[in-house]
Amino acid sequence: MTRRLSRHPERHAEEDEANEENEAPDPPGTPMRLDKWLWVARFFKTRALASEAAEGGKVKVNGARAKPGKEIQPGQRLEIQRGEELFSVVVRGVAPMRGPASAAVQLYEESAESRQQREEAARQRQEQAKIDPLARPTKLDRRKMVRLRGW
Repeated sequence: MTRRLSRHPERHAEEDEANEENEAPDPPGTPMRLDKWLWVARFFKTRALASEAAEGGKVKVNGARAKPGKEIQPGQRLEIQRGEELFSVVVRGVAPMRGPASAAVQLYEESAESRQQREEAARQRQEQAKIDPLARPTKLDRRKMVRLRGW
């Protein structure tokens, strides 16, 4: 609940207390929307991006395409494609709100295969970037070119 900003908080104290009693956090294990879970687990920066990924078929729940409103519960397997990265995770929990990254990591468990494939793909992209002649040269590369030309 958001607190009311007032110069005289004592005037609204009773209202605030009544509102706090009515608000109860979600009990653990309750289902959560897919787009919200992806955002809370920090796979996407915004909920809109998470929703767009689900609509575009970049997220699968138990092997099937899922809409952003699909209910997610612990134990379900998700395949998430974010750019060139592919995550294969098992949902371990849901959180009522987005928190720090250390808490977000506890909401899922990534398979060892998935982690290994992502790391290998990252290594290959780095190697390709070193070989690619069309890539912009680094400062060190430019200095080497200057020395070769004899300027």
